[in-house]
Order: sequence, then structure tokens, then C-alpha cells
Amino acid sequence: MTRQELLSRISIDPGICFGKPCIKGHRIWVSLILDFLASGMTVKEILEQYPGLEEADVLACVAYGAEMARERYIEIPLETAS
Repeated sequence: MTRQELLSRISIDPGICFGKPCIKGHRIWVSLILDFLASGMTVKEILEQYPGLEEADVLACVAYGAEMARERYIEIPLETAS
């Protein structure tokens, strides 16, 4: 599946979930799925918790996060060597 095909699975509608990016056809925020992955959940565990989703939906969230990382930066404190 191409990046564009994955991104087409994401929806942004000001009338749904305050305009936050969601998986198309669901009210599941992209950020929620990314938080689950960051906390160590597997794709399989996410799909078990949200049976209406497909693996491509989770990959679409990752693709969307990658696109956002290209556009914006978050300040992360540098660690100094001790």
C-alpha cells in the first residue's frame, strides 16, 4: 500500500472529534493509536481492542505521524553526559 493510499484512510473533519485527525469512518484519534504503539502495544493488541480496525488503519496512523514529523518539531531536552 502506498503512502498516499494509507493517508487516505485518515480523516480530518471540524465537526468530528474537534477536527482531530481520526481513522476514516471511526472516532478513533490518530494520536491515540500512536500513543498505544509508543507504549509498547503491538498492532495485534490494538486490533484486538478495536476489532473494527484493520492493520492498514494502524499503518495509516504511523504514516500520518511521519508526515507530521516532517512539518513540525517538538523540543526535546538534550541529555548531558555524566
